[in-house]
Amino acid sequence: MKETLTTGLTHQMTYIVPANRTVPHLLPEAAEFETMPDVLATGYMVGIIEWACMELLRPHLDDGEISLGTHVNFSHAAPTVPGSTVTIDVEVTEINRRAVTFNITAADEFATISTGTHQRGVVNREKFVSRLPEAPKEN
Repeated sequence: MKETLTTGLTHQMTYIVPANRTVPHLLPEAAEFETMPDVLATGYMVGIIEWACMELLRPHLDDGEISLGTHVNFSHAAPTVPGSTVTIDVEVTEINRRAVTFNITAADEFATISTGTHQRGVVNREKFVSRLPEAPKEN
């Protein structure tokens, strides 16, 4: 990590919710999701928030470094319909060795949809990948 990564850094990202990021599209093999309303799925919201944090970190990482999500602790307090714009605000609140903690707020045109914290670990990509187990072989 570069010395430019400090607490207090902020970033804002916007995301227009497409229809294929709604609950019925989350896990096609799970029939229970297919019958749910067409609103932003929590699983996709987590990914969007992680993305905003990754964007903040990107210019502060050394060559060969990546960040991995290690903890999420935020709400999903209001529904978001397709076509809405979600604005995600993130702020670095703590850096403990290679762990970076963010405060997050996400809102659409109608309400605050999420507040809380997210933590990411900064690692060397090659070293991380070299430690992954081999994928099981398909029969």
